[in-house]
Amino acid sequence: MAEERLQNIIARAGFASRRKASALVEAGRVTVDGVTVTRACERFDPERAQICIDGRPLPPPERRLTIVLNKPAGVLSTMSDPFGGKTVADLVRGVPARVVPVGRLDKDSEGLLLMSSDGDLVNRLTHPRFGHEKTYVVEVAGRWSDEKLAILRSALQMPDGYVIRPTPVKVLKPAERNVTTLEFRLREGRKRQIRYMCSAAHLVVLSLKRVAVGSFRLPENLPPGAWRELAKEELDGLFR
Repeated sequence: MAEERLQNIIARAGFASRRKASALVEAGRVTVDGVTVTRACERFDPERAQICIDGRPLPPPERRLTIVLNKPAGVLSTMSDPFGGKTVADLVRGVPARVVPVGRLDKDSEGLLLMSSDGDLVNRLTHPRFGHEKTYVVEVAGRWSDEKLAILRSALQMPDGYVIRPTPVKVLKPAERNVTTLEFRLREGRKRQIRYMCSAAHLVVLSLKRVAVGSFRLPENLPPGAWRELAKEELDGLFR
């Protein structure tokens, strides 16, 4: 197995977050093969190294697992809700690892939501510097015009003052009874971005579905509320 940073090994074992794991190492509370290590970035093979915290052996690392969930509308993309709402945790109880959502998909939206127990993968897919493209299919209501398409494609200012980059938007299905189906391809992930964009063009979002992250598309045979594990080739494709 490939070597990993010590803080990541500790975090993946479920002992502590990466930040807390780093603090444990820097405090001199971690030994590897009987030797105290104080640099959290040092790399070791988690299957060969004997890692102890305060003299106690570290539990075996959790299995690295990434799944795709077809999130239904009305479900929160969090693992818990203090108000008792339904969350994605309720849909993935049978997953044989502690997975967390990769990014967010708001309560009223549906479709592809990746969840993973691999902290490195979560960071790589959510950090802005990697710019992974996400594709959405959106049904909107309102009188359609080319001017509205131009607004959607422009550098709009969000309510918090942030100016988004121009976004590729195309018409998938022309207006019928004032309902138009659009495709948005985003490399930014501002909260409720598509809904604000549509509002700026005086359009009402009827449905919003994420259908792809990078080259990985939501499996057509995965019904709402269901999940499955990603194959190795699918995981590899996420980083192309």
